[in-house]
Amino acid sequence: MKLFTRDPSKDIWASLPGQVLAASLLFSMISISLAEGFLFLAIVLWAVWIIKDKRPFRAPAFFIPLLVYSALSVGAAAFSVNQAVSFFNLRQLALYLIIPVAYMSLGSIEEIGRANLAVFVSAAVSMAYSFYHFVFKAVPAERIKGFMGHYMTQAGLLVLFISLALAMLFFGRKKVRWLWGAGAVAALAALELTLTRNAWIGLAVALCVLVFLYKPKFVLAVPVIIVIVFFASPAPVKQRALSIFTLQGFSNRIRVEYFQAGLKIIRDYPLFGTGPDTVDMVFQNPKYGLSEDAKRNVHLHNTPVQIAAERGIPALLAWLAFIVWTFLELAKLTSVRGKGKERAGGRDPVVTPLAAAALAGLTAFVVSGLFEYNFGDSEVLVLFLFLMTVPFAASRGDLTPSKIR
Repeated sequence: MKLFTRDPSKDIWASLPGQVLAASLLFSMISISLAEGFLFLAIVLWAVWIIKDKRPFRAPAFFIPLLVYSALSVGAAAFSVNQAVSFFNLRQLALYLIIPVAYMSLGSIEEIGRANLAVFVSAAVSMAYSFYHFVFKAVPAERIKGFMGHYMTQAGLLVLFISLALAMLFFGRKKVRWLWGAGAVAALAALELTLTRNAWIGLAVALCVLVFLYKPKFVLAVPVIIVIVFFASPAPVKQRALSIFTLQGFSNRIRVEYFQAGLKIIRDYPLFGTGPDTVDMVFQNPKYGLSEDAKRNVHLHNTPVQIAAERGIPALLAWLAFIVWTFLELAKLTSVRGKGKERAGGRDPVVTPLAAAALAGLTAFVVSGLFEYNFGDSEVLVLFLFLMTVPFAASRGDLTPSKIR
């Protein structure tokens, strides 16, 4: 299957948004500028299409709390300690439009497969570059970051890709499942080299979710697998993993500081927070008790605390509703039954792997977010929202049947 082809059953305006969205995903782990540029173009083309054809707006139900979160974010910007900074930060809300774009534009299983293939190619190129850099150019103790500006961003993307790849291995069609498995193994090696602990923890939880969905009794084997991987890993990885369990390390200690300071900020700004992207301005105040080293960072290293501190408790509740709603709906989709001969334990061979990948990615994202503000990372957010949406697009009753890869 070609990566970019036009569905002859559609007019050009109906086909273009999905094609350009695939181009955005193709650069999702290579260039944020190109990825967001193509995404913006996909949004414009999608808007032209629905206006031209007078199509009703459609999106998964979980988009509703995200709209409420967006509205509350605008309110938080209006009451911000620095309105200029906060309103400029609100441009990230436009990324949420990937949800209706993907849901409405991916009108056939072939188009969904093309989008998945774009993610696979993007990850493969990113990992190839990472391994090349590690072998030939890395300095001692350097944490690889691929094409991304930060190793935590690279780690967040890799965890989402691994969730997709393992789901395709466990539940996908036989013709390509082992290709996805090879991608997962390579991504696991690349993830180790980022030395990013929050991503490791998130992936461990995601693995439990996937194994439970595949063979529940095998969940007990997950800790054994983790122990084997630990002892097979190089010394820097072992040292980094063991550092999770101590508060003596610098990064662990300042995360405690951020959590305590965040609670104080939430108490002082409960309704609208300090304003999007302004928490680092506010926590410079000595009354929040941060050390000088901690004050140099720009966020609180915890997604729920960061959201409540900069946007208020109502915004946090809206975000939690989005997370819970998405989780429950995805859990339902993992048990959808298929009608074809090729099934994943009797479940739909198209919807099940996508829903399992999204469910694993969601849990990994939330758990990792307890130690890092990943919902504010545009690169990770785009891939995350795509993975959350595509199972619902695949389960639409009007989807054109075709092959998926």
